[in-house]
Amino acid sequence: MTIGLASRELPDLWQTLEHVDAVHGLYYLLMHGLFGVFGTDVIVLRLPSVLAAAAAAGGVAMIGLHLAGPRAGLCAGIVFVALPGVQRYAQEGRSYALVCALVVWATYALVRAVERDRRSAWTAYTALLLTACLVHEFAVLALAAHAVVVPRAMRRTFVAAAVCVVVGLAPLVLVSMRQSSQVGWLDATKPDEYAHFSLMVGVALAAVWIATAGRRSRSTACERRLVVLGLGLFLAPTGLLMLLSLAKPLYLDRYVLYGVAGIALLLGAAFDRVLRRGHRIRAGAVVSAVIACATLVPTALDLRTPASRSDDMTTLAAALRETVRPDDGVVYLSVKRRAWELAEPGRPVPGMDLARARDPLASHSLYGTEVAPGRLRARMLARHRIVVVASPSGVTVEDSAMVRVKRDTLADHFEACGKRTVDGSVITVYARPGRCTGLPSPDLLPRRPMNTAPDRHPMTPSPTDRFRELRELLRAYESTGHT
Repeated sequence: MTIGLASRELPDLWQTLEHVDAVHGLYYLLMHGLFGVFGTDVIVLRLPSVLAAAAAAGGVAMIGLHLAGPRAGLCAGIVFVALPGVQRYAQEGRSYALVCALVVWATYALVRAVERDRRSAWTAYTALLLTACLVHEFAVLALAAHAVVVPRAMRRTFVAAAVCVVVGLAPLVLVSMRQSSQVGWLDATKPDEYAHFSLMVGVALAAVWIATAGRRSRSTACERRLVVLGLGLFLAPTGLLMLLSLAKPLYLDRYVLYGVAGIALLLGAAFDRVLRRGHRIRAGAVVSAVIACATLVPTALDLRTPASRSDDMTTLAAALRETVRPDDGVVYLSVKRRAWELAEPGRPVPGMDLARARDPLASHSLYGTEVAPGRLRARMLARHRIVVVASPSGVTVEDSAMVRVKRDTLADHFEACGKRTVDGSVITVYARPGRCTGLPSPDLLPRRPMNTAPDRHPMTPSPTDRFRELRELLRAYESTGHT
């Protein structure tokens, strides 16, 4: 998606952002500049996220250094880069790693501002956090975590900075509220997400207990501030977003990825505390750390494989090129299944997209626009073979007149000949009743080499079949109101 939007000309990109995805607009503008200089190579797409994750790790280490010492900072930075969420979004060509880096460095600027109370530090904090919010507006939730570490004497200054951030963000919020249908696909927060958050809360509290055990009276103000900041940064953004999701589903862990910096700080402080103890405890801590790292290795390796992506659009595009013949119709039950076109806009799939009215570029949209339901039905009835791309079972899809027409027409006039599951999508070949002979079932088709031309002459229908299909086509056309 990033390549498809950020590679558009600026006037086209601007018009698109007026309708959809304004929340990522600043990130697309940044990537547009990089693509203009270096091209749309996958390295150019992903390198900003890699660099942002590295910068975030450095920021976490600097926060730990200033609040608890160099060893705590080093441990916190190492823990941060080992977390699976950080490793995943460091590889993604999306804005989440960049937002995380900006929030982390804004937090570091806040720590410095609280230490020195200088205008330059408060200005840096405001600028960094506002930039983070403009890249993704849920970064504003970090204000709740930051508020708890500001001393009473500096609260007026902090409130002024927070007001500047909110006022600067307000225009983007107003635009994105008009585009709120974009997150209509989100489901309510799942029980396993609550369970995972609860587990991590337990880990965070255990880290706090270890970091503060036996030294509550001797801990410095900076060390206490690290504990409060770490807990706030981890709990507040995620907790608030989960609460908001009770009214309208909005929660995805990547939206508040920066919260993991909080638990990294707490674990870093806990490791530092353990390493100050006796030899046996230190040895046990080292062994425990090695075991923890070893358990994360399979996850880290898996995150670097295509199988870890729930929507691998490159694989979907390749599968469609294997499956679709030039005279086939193609139907996407969900318009989001067309997202592969954004990744490979210059390599169309054979066949005709039966529901397509205008492509994404011409319509200034993400996935293009679709024809009226009656016209779609007529187009489908004019085909002998249709390749359908759908979401896997269990994934919420839009319920509209178009989706119902697609499903009903397939159910009434076609039969499924075979199915193939590709990462994040299901491809099914449909043909007229009795025409599946010669087509493999149930596991789709021809996995022919990519450079092999498809069969241009599938089975030829009989005159009787042609007459029946023409009659159905005329009835469908008349039902749209034409005479």
